[in-house]
Amino acid sequence: MSSKRRPQIYNTVDDLRRFLNQTRQQGHTIGFVPTMGSLHQGHLDLVHKASELADIVVVSIFVNPMQFGPHEDFDAYPRTLDSDCDALSDYRCDAVFAPTVREIYPKGVNTEIDVPGLSTILCGHHRPGHFKGVATVVTKLLNIVQPEVAVFGNKDYQQLQVIRTLVTDLLIPVEIVGADTTRERSGLAMSSRNAYLSATERETASLLYASLQAIGDALQNDHQVTATLKHQREHLAAAGFVIDYLEIRDANDLSRSYVESETAVILVAAKLGQARLIDNLVVSLASR
Repeated sequence: MSSKRRPQIYNTVDDLRRFLNQTRQQGHTIGFVPTMGSLHQGHLDLVHKASELADIVVVSIFVNPMQFGPHEDFDAYPRTLDSDCDALSDYRCDAVFAPTVREIYPKGVNTEIDVPGLSTILCGHHRPGHFKGVATVVTKLLNIVQPEVAVFGNKDYQQLQVIRTLVTDLLIPVEIVGADTTRERSGLAMSSRNAYLSATERETASLLYASLQAIGDALQNDHQVTATLKHQREHLAAAGFVIDYLEIRDANDLSRSYVESETAVILVAAKLGQARLIDNLVVSLASR
């Protein structure tokens, strides 16, 4: 962490590229953290991680309409650019890219990036088109910034796998780094959508991670895994969650056949009040 220094804000692709070209000419490497703003400590930890891996750190703040469904919270999603830049001034962030929708989609959406298979399961099944929107905007942003390294949170585990796949398949020369999930003391994964929770709901929300841990213990000990999964689904539903999914998958490709894998991931998505919460827990199966 460095002394307070507000990052420079760039609103256009041309202005950002001009700045980045200058930094490259000086021999600097570029780290990139894409966000939708409404920054919390989890985002700031990603920025800190990027600052350890590169000379110059760019953070994008862009609420991407393409990844929201017709009845989701695009209009209500918090937009807090000024306070976001204040928060970033405590970290080594050199530039904030805060474009308009027109800047990113100058002629609307004519080209889409799709990662079939990964994009239609789990969150992709419950939010059709969501990952197509994510993949398209991330490809655009990586093309604009052209960083050596880009840092994403492990909390959005499926999103991270989608991005890793598209970078590999499209031969984009960037290292994708997944950073650990930042949690509140209760275990609740930090998320911008936690702002939708009431004080009582926030207490209840901590049950999500506790359920993942209980299933993780059963999985690691190979003891009553199916029964534990069923019990935790019922436990969360009784607490007021509307569960989209609570599943165990192979950590590498998110297939259901995790039994032969060395690593599994338990993933959950559930609605509580006005918030849709996601979380996951990666479990090593090598020692079973």
